[in-house]
Amino acid sequence: MRVTQGTFSYLPDFTDAEISKQIEYCLDNEWPLSVEFTDDPHPRNVYWEMWGLPMFDLKDPAGVLQEVNACREAYPQHYVRLNAYDARLGRQTIALSFIVQRPSEEPGFNLERQESDDRRLRYTTRAYATDKPAGQRYQEG
Repeated sequence: MRVTQGTFSYLPDFTDAEISKQIEYCLDNEWPLSVEFTDDPHPRNVYWEMWGLPMFDLKDPAGVLQEVNACREAYPQHYVRLNAYDARLGRQTIALSFIVQRPSEEPGFNLERQESDDRRLRYTTRAYATDKPAGQRYQEG
């Protein structure tokens, strides 16, 4: 199971050189970047943990990639994504967001079906990763 969230999610994982090119594109468009991480990849979990503050003043792709790599090193078995903000419309809008790291094993999701009144069916997705408590979901070993 491969989580498909954000831009480029159907492509193979990017190399650092390819990530740097995307960072450069964002900076050329004057989009500040931020790094986020999580161990709960549910599609409705839009509030991932922030790695530091958004990098409003960074203009060098190498500096942004350094923050990405620091987050990867601190959380080697978490999802890590890069967000670019576009404030031209007077609000913080995400112009680009993509995953730059995944855990070595992505356990996937369970589709739970609930039968309700009048033959109605309701479906819910639950990440298998959430069977374990936060912080222990992608431990190696």
